[in-house]
Amino acid sequence: MRHDIKPNERAFTTKEVAEELNIATPTVRKYGQILERNGYEFFKDGHRRIFVRSDIESLIALRDTDRPADDTAKDLADLQKERLEGTDDTQVAVSDTYDNSLQDPHQLKEFLLFISNELAASREMNVQLSKDISELQTTVSRLRQDHHAISSGVGNSTQKMNMKIEKMMEQQQTQYETLLQEEQEKNESLKNELQTIRNEQKEVWRSQQNFNKRIEESVNKPKGKWDWLFSLFGK
Repeated sequence: MRHDIKPNERAFTTKEVAEELNIATPTVRKYGQILERNGYEFFKDGHRRIFVRSDIESLIALRDTDRPADDTAKDLADLQKERLEGTDDTQVAVSDTYDNSLQDPHQLKEFLLFISNELAASREMNVQLSKDISELQTTVSRLRQDHHAISSGVGNSTQKMNMKIEKMMEQQQTQYETLLQEEQEKNESLKNELQTIRNEQKEVWRSQQNFNKRIEESVNKPKGKWDWLFSLFGK
């Protein structure tokens, strides 16, 4: 259990540490996690870390190291452990420090400033979360619009394709009907022509029969020497 805090020692918020070290607030949290993972202890107010000057020095060492972060963090944790084991200070809880601070107007001001900074940090985090949620909602809305546009595009393309297919089928049907009509007209024309040829042939046969009949009658009828021949062409 950590007990090296000094009476009236100032506590720093994550945001204040980030500003002092000129790094981002998430980076401060990241360094804190690395230190804790290797055995380093922080004062805590619930789940929030409370930094004192020695913690800030450890964060600076971790920020500026050229070695692997976990190796440096382990060394810092070992130094802290040695310091805690060698100190004769009485353990002072963070909440007790706050209670003692309330008796001094200057310390009360610093305590209220600390609370104000924590609230400001919380508000900042809430604003960022709201911004992230808004951006996420915008992204989801855009994705929905894109999906709707794609669906509409596919639907329109399908509708256009169906219309083209229907038009092609109508054209083919029209061409088929036209060809069928032409074939029927050709057939009808051929039938008429054939009938005409047949009629002509019948007329020729009838004329031939009449001619043959007149020849037969002329041959059978006794006449003068040339009368029978002339009679063939007389009618």
